[in-house]
Amino acid sequence: MIVARKFIIGGFVQGVGFRFFTQRAAARHQVLGYVKNLPDGRVEAYAEGNEKAVADFMHDLTAGPTYAKVDDVEEIVLEPSDLYTSFRVER
Repeated sequence: MIVARKFIIGGFVQGVGFRFFTQRAAARHQVLGYVKNLPDGRVEAYAEGNEKAVADFMHDLTAGPTYAKVDDVEEIVLEPSDLYTSFRVER
């Protein structure tokens, strides 16, 4: 079953390679979507894929890359959009 989730990641997550870490995690778990920095210092990621893949992807987000410090991950359940054919880093 294909699911969609938006994750809002808070903590020390900008300027530490978090978006590129997220892109690699998405490739590893074969999820589609995007990741971008938010103006308030958080990071937003949108993921579509099978339930297990998206759950595993979220697990990676809670850890983050080496120099990040993830304080919280908000998970928002959405309907899959089928708009994405890859996972991209947005500016």
